[in-house]
Amino acid sequence: MRTALVIGTGLIGTSAAIALTGRGVRVYLSDEDPGRARTAAALGAGTDETPQSPVDLAVVAVPPAHVARTLADAQAKGLARGYLDVASVKGGPRRELEAAGFDLTSYIGTHPMAGSERSGPLAATADLFEGRPWVLSPTSVTDTEVLNLALELVALCRAVPVVMDADAHDRAVALVSHTPQLVSSMVAARLEGADEAAVRLCGQGIRDVTRIAASDPALWVDILSANPGPVADVLAELAGDLQETVEALRSLQAADEDKRRSGVAGIEDVLRRGNAGRVRVPGKHGAAPAVYEVVTVLISDSPGELARVFADAGSAGINIEDVRIEHATGQQAGRVELVVVPQAAPTLTAALHERGWALRQ
Repeated sequence: MRTALVIGTGLIGTSAAIALTGRGVRVYLSDEDPGRARTAAALGAGTDETPQSPVDLAVVAVPPAHVARTLADAQAKGLARGYLDVASVKGGPRRELEAAGFDLTSYIGTHPMAGSERSGPLAATADLFEGRPWVLSPTSVTDTEVLNLALELVALCRAVPVVMDADAHDRAVALVSHTPQLVSSMVAARLEGADEAAVRLCGQGIRDVTRIAASDPALWVDILSANPGPVADVLAELAGDLQETVEALRSLQAADEDKRRSGVAGIEDVLRRGNAGRVRVPGKHGAAPAVYEVVTVLISDSPGELARVFADAGSAGINIEDVRIEHATGQQAGRVELVVVPQAAPTLTAALHERGWALRQ
């Protein structure tokens, strides 16, 4: 791949363009808002000039509702040898293309499983896709050359290719992406009218659950409108669990001991099933989940403190597997949770204690 055209310079399109440009591909940028294309170009994503001849690959990075129209227009103009989209829904756009008589031999649907609650070219980064799954959904007639171009794109963005059927993909993202977005938004919506005293008690748990609720509503309306059936199916199952959980909680208030025991069993069941599901979430680098221990360090909120903690852990020969930070309410301090393999926890604890860090047991 020597040349590419990125149509749509939002977060995904601009991030892909920056990655391709950084690896020697001549990237042309196009957007219905010329200002966004100029911004992306200024960030090093390529040039907002018009290509004078067909490029190797056109990357369509527009909302799902506009994918088919944009692809059809690009193909009619002969802008590229191969075409792909990066929309988060695959089945609907493909059916629209088939109905419109689009030449599917030059097309492959794709979806990088990466993103952010932020949007637009200014949120783009060259490493957005690094190590992340990138789904490829070729049609039965997709040309081998186009598949190879798509695989090259994934490699240049340092993502991990995963081949899936389009409809299977849509059911999967309904479960692992689209439904979590709605649930996060619904939990966050409970805070809108909550008492200030209650909101001030927010801790890391509510921050974790509601982080993606900061996402752009207009973008998510587009995504959910393109995948409503599978998302509704998952939500219906979730609604059943919610109703059973409500009934179990009501039973805990009953005077009858048998009802209370039934309520406890119901709550315990949903929590245990949650445990079982959580352990299936891939761990570090996509590997099977591992068991870790947490060493909690109390630090002040001042320059250099995190660097000192990491440096002291490194001096002790400890690899930090993950890190979480929780800020104290009303104080310029917080807790840093250093996640390490179990056998490293005693060594790290001793080393940090020796260097004067306050540890929480």
